[in-house]
Amino acid sequence: MKSTEINELTLRELEERIDNEKTFFIKMKLNHTVSPLDNPMKLRDIRRNIARLQTELRRRQLTDNKQN
Repeated sequence: MKSTEINELTLRELEERIDNEKTFFIKMKLNHTVSPLDNPMKLRDIRRNIARLQTELRRRQLTDNKQN
């Protein structure tokens, strides 16, 4: 996911996307434990996407607090 895509999301969409990515990551991790994935680097990519989304969410929260 590119940063331009993340910047276009609303606050609610960010929160929903984080929840979806986390559940997808958990499922992928469990599947990888049972039978190895073809591309285990996908786990790292998902984890990094979650971090990018959380960073953007936190940045928006901080800017909203500064404005108030």
